[in-house]
Amino acid sequence: MTAYEFFENTYKKEPLFRAFTPYRVCPIGAHIDHQLGKITGFAIDKGIHIAYGPKRNGVIEVKSLQFDKRAQWHVASTPDRPEGDWADPLRGATISLYSRYNLNIGLCAVIDGELPIGGLSSSAAVIITFLSALCKLNGISLSTNEMIEIAQEAENKYVGVACGRLDQSCEVYCRKDHLLYLDTMDGSYELIPQSPRLKPYKFAIFFSGLERSLASSAFNMRVDECKSAAYALKAYAGMEYGKFSETHLREVPKEVFLQYKDRLPENWRKRAEHCYGEFERVEQGAEAWRRGDIETYGRLCFESGYSSIHSWETGSPELIKLYEIMMQTEGIYGGRFSGAGFKGCCLAIIDPAYEKSIIEKITREYLEAFPHLEGKYSAHICESADGVKL
Repeated sequence: MTAYEFFENTYKKEPLFRAFTPYRVCPIGAHIDHQLGKITGFAIDKGIHIAYGPKRNGVIEVKSLQFDKRAQWHVASTPDRPEGDWADPLRGATISLYSRYNLNIGLCAVIDGELPIGGLSSSAAVIITFLSALCKLNGISLSTNEMIEIAQEAENKYVGVACGRLDQSCEVYCRKDHLLYLDTMDGSYELIPQSPRLKPYKFAIFFSGLERSLASSAFNMRVDECKSAAYALKAYAGMEYGKFSETHLREVPKEVFLQYKDRLPENWRKRAEHCYGEFERVEQGAEAWRRGDIETYGRLCFESGYSSIHSWETGSPELIKLYEIMMQTEGIYGGRFSGAGFKGCCLAIIDPAYEKSIIEKITREYLEAFPHLEGKYSAHICESADGVKL
């Protein structure tokens, strides 16, 4: 049943509005947006759908087809603490929007995600979908930067996930057949068009079947390790430094890292090694895409995945196995974990001519290794798409 159909069945009327926000993939530029690095990304043609209408009394009533519990609160009295359910990002978004704009009208809404949860920025996509609906009903026009800022603030301040701007930016800025090349330090970006020399490609998404909350994972610890490394490096080099929370590796030249890295605790050094390597891979990847060299872009994506395993030190045995199978599969240009690397999925950039054999091989070999995940594992083929229309 679609969100539209569920809305009709529940409220005995058609929804006044419908909207869509795409998921995103980030082949190169993983785990560095919170360090103000540059990223590359695409929106894909699968995402979050919402069917909704106004509630003049200011009540927000939201149902997700992926969860049992319906969530409800008021635009002017959102709970100031998370309730530990799927709707916490939306409560945080309501608070952030209410702090900036006058909200009087609530909504009744049904939300549906096209793909399994995990690794494709589903939380950011849900927030943006919800915000676009709430703004429309209240006559609010957000700029792209405001949308990204409010969506990020909801996750950082309310949910407690120390994410950067990667997810929200991809879902807002991306355009079909273009690579988003974004500098998260100043928000500047370029949409690099697809070169006529670029070979055909699609995205394959392989869901491991694992489920785990991002906020309760080691994600925030990795962010703190990066900040600790940056803070220490600045001190060793005699650089000016301020608040710990406002310290990022992007502010520390690589030469400083190379000079003082042996003084860092091993974990801090590894996190920094991943970030500095990823900073360079992003620049190389953007240039490879610009000249239509998908083989080089794919190779850099595989290298990004390797660094995520060995330097960033994420990846369950299941995700690592998927990555290893992809490395040995004909027709895959490149691939890596998608998302934080603690759950969810792997993405692959593939030659469409090998689509069937790729899915068959990876599915067979993965389920041979983890037969208990049959029925939970799944594979999907996607293409690039436009970001959300605000």
